[in-house]
Amino acid sequence: MAESSSAVAVLEAADPSAVLLTVEEAARRLRIGRTTAFRLVLAGEIESVTVGRLRRVPADALPAFVAKLRHRPAEAA
Repeated sequence: MAESSSAVAVLEAADPSAVLLTVEEAARRLRIGRTTAFRLVLAGEIESVTVGRLRRVPADALPAFVAKLRHRPAEAA
């Protein structure tokens, strides 16, 4: 299992210029869970596009999402 995980990391590191990411790739880049990433995409919090039957996240949508988070007022606990 560790071998496939490291292979994925190598592939991502080898192609930082990818324009469209899978939701799983976006989740890894944001260091969040896959389920959380799908929830954010479905809620429209993270921009996504449909290519045929596939859901993809534009790479530049991730910094935009983080910027939105940084400018939100802190939520009460």
